[in-house]
Amino acid sequence: MAAAAVGASFNHVARESSDVDRLAHFYQDIFGFERIESPKFEFKVIWLRQSPSFCLHLIERDPTTKLPEAPWSAASDAVADPNKLFRGHHLCFTVSNFDHFVTAIKAKGIQTHERTQPNGKTKQVFFFDPDGNGLEVASSE
Repeated sequence: MAAAAVGASFNHVARESSDVDRLAHFYQDIFGFERIESPKFEFKVIWLRQSPSFCLHLIERDPTTKLPEAPWSAASDAVADPNKLFRGHHLCFTVSNFDHFVTAIKAKGIQTHERTQPNGKTKQVFFFDPDGNGLEVASSE
């Protein structure tokens, strides 16, 4: 069976935030995203790019929305526990300086959970951005 989409490629991930400036600073500081030109809407947006083509669109949160701000905020009994992130609801980045990266984010006071994939080769660290969105960073083998 042929796919419905022809020539599909990944474009961007969007995150709503009540503080897009804070969130943009986090992704620029931690992952080296660059701020790129953003369109002018009736709400604040910041577009970030990590070369060559991965983009984040940070969008001012609509205060009337009923959607949770992040996966862990969807349930009243949920907690921001990076130990639970490895199953889902996260974005993953790969870095070539894994051990240095983990040391650097811990020095910034970011709570993490580390594990190694069952193959014993790929190390992983899980944590949250300032809005509670799950993140994973994996070592390059």
